[in-house]
Amino acid sequence: FFYSPTYHIMVAATVQKNKAYYSRYQVKFRRRREGKTDYRARLRLTLQDKNKFNTPKYRLCVRVSNRFVRCQVIYATIKGDVVVSSAGSWELEKYGIKVGLKNWAACYATGLLCARRTLKKFNLDETYEGIEGDDVTGEDYNVEAVDDGPRPFTCYLDIGLKKNNTGARIFGALKGACDGGLNVPHNEKRFIGYDKDEKSLDAEMVAGYIKGSNISEYMEMLEEEEPEKFQKHFSKFHEEEITAEDLEDMYTEAHEKIREEPELEKKARSKPSKPQTWKTPKLSYEQKKANLKAKLLALKEAGED
Repeated sequence: FFYSPTYHIMVAATVQKNKAYYSRYQVKFRRRREGKTDYRARLRLTLQDKNKFNTPKYRLCVRVSNRFVRCQVIYATIKGDVVVSSAGSWELEKYGIKVGLKNWAACYATGLLCARRTLKKFNLDETYEGIEGDDVTGEDYNVEAVDDGPRPFTCYLDIGLKKNNTGARIFGALKGACDGGLNVPHNEKRFIGYDKDEKSLDAEMVAGYIKGSNISEYMEMLEEEEPEKFQKHFSKFHEEEITAEDLEDMYTEAHEKIREEPELEKKARSKPSKPQTWKTPKLSYEQKKANLKAKLLALKEAGED
């Protein structure tokens, strides 16, 4: 329907999809058709200035699934994207976090692991250590370049198709990456605890979320009011014998272990005992001739029968 200003009425009109329409029709990119990539955002995250020549433009990709969270440092090339370093929350079991691998605290720890691993790869881990221990007060932290040394490792946050809601878990990973020493341009307005009316950040709330205080408070409340739901909801915590009082120490110790040993342990590849081949081996002329002779004899015997 469209509005006719002459008669002040709505007029029905059919959409003409004729030969001219179909001859000019252009199919969208495959990942756009699948609803996986926002190419408008990707263009701005990958486009590099011409005067920077072949300098990669790094981006910190954060993806949260139903079970885990993954952080990757990636840069784009004409042939395809190249992953510089990667960290997943399933690796946190090595550092003592065995449950709750997709909550806000796990996202922070995964971002911290990705940052330390990336800086270790570029030999910047000692130059840019970020903040740790008592310095993690929840306040916004930005890496400052040293006077006599290399500049900080800069990358840009890539949230994919997720909405940038205030307090989202993807910004927990961003906070962990910044505290770990990466230079990610950001604003504190999207961190948990930011009050848009007062235009201020509640640092205590951020520090509490980093150490899992929101989970411990919910565990205590649920245990008192709904014990059955508590047993069901936190069944994995019961299996690992983790209580609400243990969470803060668990996350604090994990952060220390991540800084001590951020490298990924590569498993030794074992060669198979027998070489496996899935292609049919080529036959020689004599073998083909023998096979044909056997087939002809089989057909001759079948005809005689």
